[in-house]
Amino acid sequence: MRIKTGDNVIIIAGKDKGKTGKVLKALPKENRVIVEGINMITKHMKTTSPTQPGGIQKLEAPIHVSNVMFYDEKNKKGSRVGYKIDSNGNKSRVAKTSGETIK
Repeated sequence: MRIKTGDNVIIIAGKDKGKTGKVLKALPKENRVIVEGINMITKHMKTTSPTQPGGIQKLEAPIHVSNVMFYDEKNKKGSRVGYKIDSNGNKSRVAKTSGETIK
């Protein structure tokens, strides 16, 4: 999976198409990611302790990784992610549209 935690992504399919957000968590075994503010669901929570009240909460649900694309800040659009090996043998991720290294 080429999308990692902390990446900025753009949604390319589904009800939130065109929105951007930060990946909060990557779930590589399930090929899913949780994106901040995207794919919100309503969950009814039961009171578990006196300090934690119950009620209705909005949470981010996982979205399939094929529905998101790395968001290139330089070009302000989605980009594919590739890998580049430098002369020292270090492997780094590279945005295909701009050719810049991704942190």
